[in-house]
Amino acid sequence: MALVAGATRGAGRGIAVQLGAQGATVYVSGRSTRGRRSEYDRPETIEETAELVTAAGGRGVPVVADHLVAAEVEALVERIDGEQGRLDVLVNDIWGGELLFEWESTVWEHDLDKGLRLLRLAVETHAVTSHFAVPLLLREPGGLVVEMTDGTAEYNAANYRVSFFYDIAKSSVLRMAFALGHELGPRGATAAALTPGWLRSEMMLDHFGVTEANWRDALTKVPHFGISETPSYVGRAVAALAADPEVARWNGASLSSGQLAQVYGFTDLDGSRPDCWRYMVEVQDPDLPADTTGYR
Repeated sequence: MALVAGATRGAGRGIAVQLGAQGATVYVSGRSTRGRRSEYDRPETIEETAELVTAAGGRGVPVVADHLVAAEVEALVERIDGEQGRLDVLVNDIWGGELLFEWESTVWEHDLDKGLRLLRLAVETHAVTSHFAVPLLLREPGGLVVEMTDGTAEYNAANYRVSFFYDIAKSSVLRMAFALGHELGPRGATAAALTPGWLRSEMMLDHFGVTEANWRDALTKVPHFGISETPSYVGRAVAALAADPEVARWNGASLSSGQLAQVYGFTDLDGSRPDCWRYMVEVQDPDLPADTTGYR
């Protein structure tokens, strides 16, 4: 029984579908519906995600919720409690910042309203969701909370990530997983932070003018994009964690899809195992020629 908060597109959708592929009932929440789009103004909807979950073998339940509105999140959790009486997996994937952050923009140059909005969407939403959902998750032992972020704790500690506001947002989520681990561990549950690598999300594919079918065409302009992965890859990482009877070993940890693929043996849809963060450190950041040999 899972809740993927922020499951409209990208990693959230990939996670929801892969949990569905393992037979889970997945409540998928977000703001974009067939009747109303969020400020993203994109075609992906929570209804579509729910249908993909069901098609994969699970049961998808779409729920409209703005995770900045406490009453809406409380109602969402009350609905899960009323219909299922339990919650085994909570994935905090709310983000919403793609249209707000400014690359290499200092705190005094960055648009302040956009920066503060980014922090609310990326951090406050996770806190609100955990506040209401964790008590239900703790009702039965063995629950799992996954905090989705960008970058491992090790990588983000040593590297400036995009801009002041982006850096703070992603590092805050890492720390949230650590704090939740401290609070959940003694109560029989597990919390961990998880990052995908370079994600071939719907928005990223659109940005490069390619589709999933011909994504390698983007390598002529962005050679390092060769290390990228589908949202299904990190989805399989969450599914592996959820199925692991010894998942408590990861409590409070910072994890990546590539790291967990080596442990659990899952692959991306093409059968490869991209290890993006090792590639970033060893190839991309040192400005070496793009070569994914040995990294996928």
